[in-house]
Amino acid sequence: MNRSVDHNRQRKAAVINDFTSFGRCSLAVTIPILSAMKVQCCPVPTAMFTNHTGFDSFAWTDNTPNLDSYIEEWLKLGLSFDAIQTGFLGSREQVAFVSRFLAAFRAPGTIVCIDPVMGDYGRLYPTYDRDLAESMRSFLDVADILTPNLTEACVLAGRPYNPDIPDAELTSLCEELSSRNSAKIVVSGIPRGDSLVNFIYEPGGAVSQCVEGRIGADRSGTGDVFASVILGDAVNGVDFAASVGEASRFTALAVRRSVEMGIPEKDGLAIEEVLKELMT
Repeated sequence: MNRSVDHNRQRKAAVINDFTSFGRCSLAVTIPILSAMKVQCCPVPTAMFTNHTGFDSFAWTDNTPNLDSYIEEWLKLGLSFDAIQTGFLGSREQVAFVSRFLAAFRAPGTIVCIDPVMGDYGRLYPTYDRDLAESMRSFLDVADILTPNLTEACVLAGRPYNPDIPDAELTSLCEELSSRNSAKIVVSGIPRGDSLVNFIYEPGGAVSQCVEGRIGADRSGTGDVFASVILGDAVNGVDFAASVGEASRFTALAVRRSVEMGIPEKDGLAIEEVLKELMT
């Protein structure tokens, strides 16, 4: 992948997401992926988990009381960011924090990437209720890039979930989500037979698709890996459709390697084995 990287200036991305110590998801995959892509990741952990919630048991700590200190201290340091990304948010208070963070650090040229981690297969995750999901719609006003799965796209648009959604309806859905801030959108991982489709929409109505064969069962953190590559490419000036292609190929490569190694699905993607593919 040809990236327009200025090697004399290191680019920075602030990533607001949870930190999960085991299970290869959220910040635990974003940090190494961005590093491989020569982007400094500045994490803002919304919560700390011993392991992700797909396991039978986990312990966690809510970091909401400490979040505003990131704004206060980073303003003192005069930090600026090429991009700001959000991932898992656990409460309306955290949604409000993101708005304050964007007000403090979004500047002309700062790319805002929203990965609206809310649910899958037509259902919200147990940590989400309808009230919290509704509050996520406020990000449609500020997103430059949206990376929802089909469930999350339908929730954001207030439309019923349709796993067999036709392309014309997908285009209409993306037009609605993009209309408030001309966001670029990829609706990721739409199952169609033995394939997974990533549906790409760009302002002005340009649509395309990136298709990968399904490999094994679903794995935790797949969406985080995919969105992290999109973020790194956005910072590095890669064309959006091309970046979706790279994210799709890298994610599929990591899944394939994980299957070859016999890694359990709950343990996530073995990105350590394939990170070199992102290095330039």
